[in-house]
Parts: sequence; C-alpha cells; structure tokens
Amino acid sequence: MGKTLIAGTLARLFAIDGFKVLAIDNDSAMNLSYTLGISDAVKSKIVPISEMKKMIEERTVVKGAGPGVYNITPNVSDIPDRFKVTGPNELQLLVLGGIVEPASGCLCPENALIRTLLYNLLVKRDEVVIVDFEAGLEHLGRGTAKGIDVMLVIAEPSQKSLDLCSKIIDLSRKLGVINIYLIINKVIDESQLSIINDRIRDWKVPLYHSIPFDPEIGKADLNGTSPLDFNPDSKAIGDIKKLFGKLKQLKIDLFDL
Repeated sequence: MGKTLIAGTLARLFAIDGFKVLAIDNDSAMNLSYTLGISDAVKSKIVPISEMKKMIEERTVVKGAGPGVYNITPNVSDIPDRFKVTGPNELQLLVLGGIVEPASGCLCPENALIRTLLYNLLVKRDEVVIVDFEAGLEHLGRGTAKGIDVMLVIAEPSQKSLDLCSKIIDLSRKLGVINIYLIINKVIDESQLSIINDRIRDWKVPLYHSIPFDPEIGKADLNGTSPLDFNPDSKAIGDIKKLFGKLKQLKIDLFDL
C-alpha cells in the first residue's frame, strides 16, 4: 500500500533537513533498507533482531521457571546502538523484522523483546523515530504500536484497503494513539478522492494527504534504487516532500512548543 515508500522517503527527508533520524523496519518483508538507499555492502551485514535467537533467549527466558514463562520487560537499552547501521545522510536503521506466529497477541519471547524495544525507542529516545510496521492488524494485536506520537495510516483507493484502514484506526485509538492521519497512495484522479472523502465522513480521521500513482516508483524498485535517488523530481516524491513539510510543521505544533 506504499507504507515502506512513504516511511523510507520521510526518514531520508528528515535526515537531509538535519534531523537525527532512526528508521525502524518492523515488517517481515524487511524492504525499508532499499527505500532508504542503504548500500548492498551494509545490507549484507544486517541480521534482524527477531532472528537473534540466542540473544532473545538470554534476555527473555526466566531460568528455572519452566517452558512458556518469559520476562515480558527484558533489558533492551543497549540493543539500538549495538545493531543499528548507518545509511545516507547519516540516518540510522535498525531492522527488527517480523514475528512469524499464527496467534495474534502471541506471548512468544520474540514478541516480548520487540514490544519492549519498540516502546523504549518510541518513548525514551530523542531522535525522529520512523517505524515501518507490518501491514495489517497483527502488530496492533501484539501491542507493539504503543507509545506512538503520530500514526500515518496508508491506504490505496479501494474498498478493501479502506476497510482494513478503518479497523487499524479503531485499534490504534484503543491503544491510546491520539494523532492518527490517513494518507491515500496511488491516486489516479480527483474523482477517487471525492469518493474516499464521502466514504470516511464518519471516521473522525481526516484525509491528511494524497500521493499520486507514479510509474517512476516501479522503475526505481526494478532498478534496485531508492525512489528518492532514482528520480527526486517524480510526481510521487514531490508529494511526499509536501507531506514532509506538513509533518515537520506538525512536529513543531505538537511537540516543540
């Protein structure tokens, strides 16, 4: 739905503008590094936190307690600085990876560590922290979205996508997320936006921004290049730059007063 494109490009734009940025890849597809423009040499050395089984066991298993008993508040303060990598414009990337578990809200050790790590990253650090979450509702069921200041919900102009986003917005509110904004990606014409505005009239969440369908994004992906580097003047990148300007002002209005 474009969430990785938007998350990665916003992270780059904040970094270019002089902000200290930590980008978090919490998607099992782990494609954020491509959108950020991380070099192949750096990408080849990345090991997702969720795959560090020995470390996860050391941090979460309660010795002598028997199987299925985990420390749900493990020590994670050292993890970001140990495992993050540096990308373009001095931004930092930490790859958490996804959790392959069939049960929503699982109490697996991987979830205990990542949930605590994400909360610490969102609440206790002073960077601009941008998280590319897993698509859908799974991460919300696990509670890994707590502590978010601003949530951008990315939809495409389709009934299926809007229905999913409606559920995401509802669950986000229940988790205590206050600032929720809807972004529509891959818009073809204004008539789609008119229909979407009618569809979301009762959501109490504004259509904050829209991004046009842009073949240049697909070309960048096929080329294995960050869309921002491939064509910084493309239509979609131009509108993400406008979104960056709005979010930068929102940061001032909400958090810098």
